[in-house]
Amino acid sequence: MRSLRVLFPALLLSVAVSSHAQRIEVTIPEAAAPLHGHLVLVFAKKDDPEPRFQLNEDYWSAQGFGVDVSDLAPGKPIVVDASTFGYPRHSLTDLDPGDYYVQAVFNVYELFHLASGANLWLPPDKGEGQHWERKPGNFYNKPVQIHFDPKSPATIHISLDQVIPPIAGTDEDPAVIAAKSPAAKWLKYMRYRSEKLSQFWGRDVYLGAWILLPDGFDEHPNAHYPVVVYQDHYYPGFRFLALTKIPPDAKSSPREKAAYKFFQDWTSGRLPRVIMIYVQNANPYYDDSYVVDSANVGPYGSAINEELIPAIEKQYRGIGQGWARATFGGSTGGWETFATQVFYPDMYNGAWVACPDPVDFHAYQNINLYDDTNAFFRKSDFGEVPIAADRKPDGSIIANTGPEYAYEYVLGTHGRSTDQWGIWQAVFSPAGPDGYPAEIINPLTGAIDKSLVPYWHDHYDLAAILKRDWPTLGPKLEGKLHFAVGDGDTYFLNNAVHLLQNQLDATHNPHSDATFQYGPGMPHCYTGGPSEYTMQQNNADWAQRVLPLMVDHMLATAPPGADVTSWRY
Repeated sequence: MRSLRVLFPALLLSVAVSSHAQRIEVTIPEAAAPLHGHLVLVFAKKDDPEPRFQLNEDYWSAQGFGVDVSDLAPGKPIVVDASTFGYPRHSLTDLDPGDYYVQAVFNVYELFHLASGANLWLPPDKGEGQHWERKPGNFYNKPVQIHFDPKSPATIHISLDQVIPPIAGTDEDPAVIAAKSPAAKWLKYMRYRSEKLSQFWGRDVYLGAWILLPDGFDEHPNAHYPVVVYQDHYYPGFRFLALTKIPPDAKSSPREKAAYKFFQDWTSGRLPRVIMIYVQNANPYYDDSYVVDSANVGPYGSAINEELIPAIEKQYRGIGQGWARATFGGSTGGWETFATQVFYPDMYNGAWVACPDPVDFHAYQNINLYDDTNAFFRKSDFGEVPIAADRKPDGSIIANTGPEYAYEYVLGTHGRSTDQWGIWQAVFSPAGPDGYPAEIINPLTGAIDKSLVPYWHDHYDLAAILKRDWPTLGPKLEGKLHFAVGDGDTYFLNNAVHLLQNQLDATHNPHSDATFQYGPGMPHCYTGGPSEYTMQQNNADWAQRVLPLMVDHMLATAPPGADVTSWRY
């Protein structure tokens, strides 16, 4: 494979001098005012699903091109030509002549006036969970089949004559989901205005929260309950627990069977009576905030833990004390679960962490931010290898880091991809000179900005924070940390967990009692559980497995005089 370090400068040179590429002009006939945003143009060999849904980070991806747009006058075309950056192939000149299905989406940006004084053009979430390809208000076209020849002098014209409709009032609207839910007696939805976030972003910012009340909540008005926070990406409903009263049949999916089983367990008293909360916190950089305070994303840690959670506990009779709270989640939710317990050690009494995003930046996926100089390849005196990013459980590589950054660069510049590398940078970096997140990794060359690494280390490397603060944090985390990850994790996230375990195993005063379970050969989203069951079976009953453990720990550590009876009827 050619070195990416060599490839990108060569690409930029070839784009600059090339004059032979078929030109594409994209117009937006319905635009009535100057537009700011980002165009994503997609080439695909098939039209089912639509091309906009075929662009992704692995080697099966369709072909995409991205264009930043500022002050686009009505009727003026957006031009895609040889100079436009693309992925997986980097220029229109690299495409083979042939027939393609082509579709474009214009991701509309809005101007945010931050409390810091920065004025940034960003893609607001519109209730879809920050997905450019289906964001309400974005312009797009129905797929059209074209014949493309990079040497043709003819111009291809594409008109974005469609607008993605609003979500309000549809089955993707949380309010509609709440009203139709068969579990409406127990499942509530709250839309909460955060004062902290509204001040940071210079506009009203709301958090969504699903609240699952225990069986007997209405019949026991004097009971107060522990709270369990489930951490996850944005979903319109309480996706992890898609409650249903409908008994499964032979045609039911495993998910439907699991939803019915959980519903029966929850409403029959077979599970501990607690309040479960799932928070929606999509933002201009991603479908999730990572639930920490951040220079670029805002004070989501404070907003959720100091504003929202207490408001829910007050309204729904939570006990409202640290011994009576626990949290769990996987992947992004796993990192959030761990970070929540670390940053709020007295507010939570247990964290069940599955397949977490990088918890030690020596293993930032497959990148060592401290020792590597480049995120795309490693080089010796005579050889070099690309740094892998995604794999199958058998070890087959399906994506490398360099192409993944190219993919996100097509989706948005200045860290506005609204995808994985972009949100990590937005959360973990300080603001750069232009007000956007400071780039720790150059998206075109992979060079690591070593001046930013200390900031990341001190603020968000969870292993480093534990090591630095163990004399004070250690005693507060006894009995509270539980980890599970597959040793074939798709994104190599198991590497950081192993490093964390090695560090915790060496602690003293106190010696860490954190537990770790590794799934041999298991991919991403492994949640642990009995080895005699499949990963899918263990994932399906994860809540049933961890809720009793959480409550047992709460009861064993409850302070004198704590309410350990009113909710145990």
